[in-house]
Amino acid sequence: MDVSGKTVVITGAASGIGAALARQMAQAGAHVVIADLQEQAAIDLAQQIGGLAVSCDVTREGDIRAVVEKAEDAFGQVDIFVSNAGLGRGEPDHAASASDEVWQLNWDVHVMSHVYAARAVLPKMIERGEGYLVQMASAAGLLCQIGDAAYSATKHAAVSFAESLAITHGMDGIKVSVICPQYVATPLIGLTEEAAEGRPSLLTPDDAAKAIMQGIQEEVFLILPHKEVQEYTRLKSTDYERWLQGMRLLRAKAIDDMGSLQPQNFYKLM
Repeated sequence: MDVSGKTVVITGAASGIGAALARQMAQAGAHVVIADLQEQAAIDLAQQIGGLAVSCDVTREGDIRAVVEKAEDAFGQVDIFVSNAGLGRGEPDHAASASDEVWQLNWDVHVMSHVYAARAVLPKMIERGEGYLVQMASAAGLLCQIGDAAYSATKHAAVSFAESLAITHGMDGIKVSVICPQYVATPLIGLTEEAAEGRPSLLTPDDAAKAIMQGIQEEVFLILPHKEVQEYTRLKSTDYERWLQGMRLLRAKAIDDMGSLQPQNFYKLM
């Protein structure tokens, strides 16, 4: 898809991958709507790129509908909706040790926000026979994030929902992409871009945004900013038991080398 002249909504767009993607979309000629809880940061970015900033809590369906309405008022039909907002809380102990509140927040941000976005834009997209839904998942949605079961489970659900959208609406003219990166130096994991220097396993937000832009332009379903994830996924499907044992050994190595299971530090083991 050529994004020039298209109206693009991006949630979680005030920082990290979302902000980098917003800049690249604007440079490519798109009308960009920056939806984020960080209202002032969204306003600042919108002023830089000539976009529209809208305060949005993606766990509230009403907020997402309001974003779509404001986008339509400002620029016309929403052509591309990028559900990018995300979070990571980790877990204090065993795999079920995160609180109900943390599990629910992961579900609301990583799954229901995508559902809300689809509800808000799909009917009009289907009516006109075109539209594009881009959903941020994670390599954890294909593999697993050691030390954060809630994140992994909901990212798997995000990939599954994207598959359902693509299967159900592909013949309606709706394009769907799901993004599954590994580690990106963003505020989400408490890292600056400088941390990515000399570490191929850790991408900068700009690196990730370039891969996403390419995927959207080529209209591919599975966007992998880290190309090695494709091979990891193949190995998992080929020998599940071996893959599980390998992940157990990686978990043990993380504890031995780093003394803890902080997901934001796992890029150092790659």
